[in-house]
Formats: sequence, C-alpha cells, structure tokens
Amino acid sequence: MEIPWQQLDEQTLENLIESFVLREGTDYGLEEKSLQEKVADVRLQLQRGEAVLVWSELHETVTILPADGR
Repeated sequence: MEIPWQQLDEQTLENLIESFVLREGTDYGLEEKSLQEKVADVRLQLQRGEAVLVWSELHETVTILPADGR
C-alpha cells in the first residue's frame, strides 16, 4: 500500500528516509555523499514523484521504491 509522504509528520519522514538510506548502502561512485546529502536526494525523489513510500502488510515495514517499479 502506498503512503502519501506529504501526510507524514516531518520528523517521521526524515527518520524513514534516513533509515532507508542507511539500510540501502548505495554506491555513489567516485565521490562519497554525506548522510544528509543522501537524505536530501531521496526527499527530492519523493517530491518529484520519482519514488514512493510503500507499506508492506506481509513484513509490516515501510520502504521507498522507484515510482515506476511499484
């Protein structure tokens, strides 16, 4: 089930994005980005509609997925 990120408390959204970034361990190429830069990148993807928050009833977890990969 998709969760509208705009309806979340600001701190809750920040915590979800930060948790996602830390869990994913994404490789950013030659230049390493700070945690805050990674969080800002994911937030921008949510704002642009390129990513969505998804609740898994099966696993009782929230994750962030590409909007075209739902």
